[in-house]
Amino acid sequence: MRFDLHFFRLIPEMGIGDTAMKKKIMSVGQCNPDHNSIRLFLEKNFECEILRIDSTDEAIAELRKQPVDLVLVNRKLDIDYTDGTILIEKMKQEEKLSHIPIMLVSNYPEYQEEAVSLGAQYGFGKNELGTPQAITRVQEALKVKA
Repeated sequence: MRFDLHFFRLIPEMGIGDTAMKKKIMSVGQCNPDHNSIRLFLEKNFECEILRIDSTDEAIAELRKQPVDLVLVNRKLDIDYTDGTILIEKMKQEEKLSHIPIMLVSNYPEYQEEAVSLGAQYGFGKNELGTPQAITRVQEALKVKA
């Protein structure tokens, strides 16, 4: 009996296995400690791949190249302290990107409300990581079941 390894190379291409089910989440503007906390929260609760991005322009360029399932943007980007709402506005103005769910990462409800008024989904703050409410919000954005 011959065992053919070529068969196993077909499995990921056929949509079977871990890679087919993983969601891709872009995290924009987080400092190292916050990025690691968010990454651990997401990896613990979801089958996902995290794409780390530093700036608004880099995020827009990357979104034009590859699809993602969710964008998480910091209220103030760590690299230059620009407002995360700029990314929300740019994404919502560009037809190709406007359908991608985006959430603001902020502990402040008033900034969450501002982000929602610009077209974002209500996000979460770093203090909420791991809470049922934060998990539910991400589940809804990713369109996955509990």
